[in-house]
Amino acid sequence: MTTGLPETLEEKIDKLIATIARLAPREPQASDLTAADCFVWSAELGALEPVKRVNRVDITLIKSVDRVRDILVENTRRFARGLPANNVLLWGARGMGKSSLVKAAHAAVYAEIAGSEPTLKLIEIHREDISSLPKLLGILKGAPYRFILFCDDLSFDHDDASYKSLKAALDGGVEGRPENVVFYATSNRRHLLPRDMIENERSTAINPAEAVEEKVSLSDRFGLWLGFHKCSQDDYLEMIEGYTRYFGLKVDPEELRRDALEWATTRGSRSGRVAWQFIQDLAGRLGQRLEG
Repeated sequence: MTTGLPETLEEKIDKLIATIARLAPREPQASDLTAADCFVWSAELGALEPVKRVNRVDITLIKSVDRVRDILVENTRRFARGLPANNVLLWGARGMGKSSLVKAAHAAVYAEIAGSEPTLKLIEIHREDISSLPKLLGILKGAPYRFILFCDDLSFDHDDASYKSLKAALDGGVEGRPENVVFYATSNRRHLLPRDMIENERSTAINPAEAVEEKVSLSDRFGLWLGFHKCSQDDYLEMIEGYTRYFGLKVDPEELRRDALEWATTRGSRSGRVAWQFIQDLAGRLGQRLEG
């Protein structure tokens, strides 16, 4: 029940203070780096959110990319042991296991070094949060761990200047990249920028060569470029057979081959992602769970 009396000046001031307090930025949450081995960076909270169950597959199930797999694992292994290592750009065909390989390589090396080296942590940063990289690096640089920063499907569009933050964070800033941090990114674009954006820079700049150099130099910050290409029919079937053995799916080999090829034909492509989608459908039809 209200009295109908006008608010006093003191009451108005109290309400104003309460409103301002609600609008004020929240204090960054402290990140407990012991909470998990994988985290997702929340730029809004300024904190690392632990991931208890990581969505990944065993590295032995990633087929037809043996060469790039070995290179990535070796680079990760050197980094975990405190040796020089490169930032890595995994680029190329969709669905060929780029992001799966990053997560699997982390798991494989983490298992190797358990108890003998500083713990290796995997941190995912979303593409839209790239501008907050300096804040994240400030949290990580003094920690007694080694960190893989992972950005999936990294690319930049027209009028997007956040790529400059990434360039500086990788190794162009005054401090440079912290010694305990390495950056892995996946992209469908080798230079991370659309071709028409590069061509537009070339056509409109006073010095076209310098303008293009400014744009494509971002990818030069990655010491390793690992290319992923569309797989052959044999590679696709090898993926299917590998999943079938790993999960113990009971199916006739000829029926498996026929259904797998029909599945790829209806989707108009062959890739690791298409193979995994087929296996999920097959397991469902067989009434089996995918537990390995």
